[in-house]
Amino acid sequence: MDADLALAVGTVLGVLSIPSILSAISDSRAPRVGALTLMIAGGLVIWALTARPGGYKLAEVPAVILHVIARYLP
Repeated sequence: MDADLALAVGTVLGVLSIPSILSAISDSRAPRVGALTLMIAGGLVIWALTARPGGYKLAEVPAVILHVIARYLP
């Protein structure tokens, strides 16, 4: 897995974990699955930031995600 793919997957997982956390909190349950997903997403993003020389700038993230989508979709 290259750094661009890790950043894209981590970003998508992080965004998708937020509704799970909010749903669990509103139902007075512990947000276990959402928290675990958020930790995995954070680990992927941190790994991507350290694996790429020079890291990423915030303005580059949308372009990286689109590049990854374009690479894996025919």
